[in-house]
Amino acid sequence: METNLSALPGNAALLQAKSNSLANAVDRARYTQDKDQARETAVDFEAVFLSSMLNIMFEGIPTDGPFGGGNGEKMFRSIMNDNIGRAMARNGGIGLADAVYSEIIRLQESQR
Repeated sequence: METNLSALPGNAALLQAKSNSLANAVDRARYTQDKDQARETAVDFEAVFLSSMLNIMFEGIPTDGPFGGGNGEKMFRSIMNDNIGRAMARNGGIGLADAVYSEIIRLQESQR
């Protein structure tokens, strides 16, 4: 025999409170996940920016000569710059990720 818990006056309030609590927990988890994704996106944006700056910076440096890497360096320089840019961004970078992150959060909050 099933009991209709919502028909019982004391249990209805308890069920409603638990339902609200669960909904709030889901909203908090979603918001935390949004904040984590926003942070990751901001850091990725800074990594791409730094990588582009490094590629431009190294563009004019010749790869031949006694200490140059020749064609191998020329081919893999962009990959090296991508990895350097990613490492710089993940370890604090130049502060661009913080500005992008706060702008993403501001936009997300205005859409709520």
